[in-house]
Amino acid sequence: MIIFIKMILAHLIGDFLLQPTGWIKSKEDKKAGSMFLYLHVVLHGVLVFLFLWNWQIALLIAGSHYLIDVIKLYAQTPQNKPAWFLGDQLLHLTVIFGVGMYFSGMTIFPFWENHLVWLYLTAILFLTVASGIIIQVLMSKWSQNLFDGENESLTNAGKYIGILERLFVFVFVISGRWEAVGFLLTAKSVFRFGDLKESKDRKLTEYILIGTLMSFGLAIFTALLVLGMDRIQF
Repeated sequence: MIIFIKMILAHLIGDFLLQPTGWIKSKEDKKAGSMFLYLHVVLHGVLVFLFLWNWQIALLIAGSHYLIDVIKLYAQTPQNKPAWFLGDQLLHLTVIFGVGMYFSGMTIFPFWENHLVWLYLTAILFLTVASGIIIQVLMSKWSQNLFDGENESLTNAGKYIGILERLFVFVFVISGRWEAVGFLLTAKSVFRFGDLKESKDRKLTEYILIGTLMSFGLAIFTALLVLGMDRIQF
């Protein structure tokens, strides 16, 4: 099982943590002609190699990543971009699962073999980096309509609030403190009540509610998944 966790962690780092916005824009504009596409693919291969110390898996992951990304770049449009984003991630995870199943009997380079370290590191990276991007992409169509004008919020305030709330929820669920999750949701609702009352905007209310439920839902799901995987014999 640890092989899956390491490959997923490498994927999260390569696709979310170490992929600047400029790389994404270049790939979308130039597609297969962008040098950043190939740099991105090589980065994935290097990460997998460093985590597993196996050049065969690294080549398989890098090659499949290139094919999936090229298909997405040529098939996606502004209208279907969220769908292709999710489809792209699902295809990458499917390949990781298939490769992991095939090589499950291999001997992994012996470093950092405590599965809890990899499990929690992967979960934290997902909640702090990947989840925010996923929610942003899924809600991009609504956010364009709501926030085209002047925005008086602090720079990236919503991003960091989301990261903190997901980490809090994750810790609360892992430690069995479900009542604290309810308290956090109530506290956020109280702070948001003034904004919603002043705006008298049903769309903004719905937008905030959907974003909050997505954020809490991803955190709870991740925590429950980690608790379940923790009981599996690796």
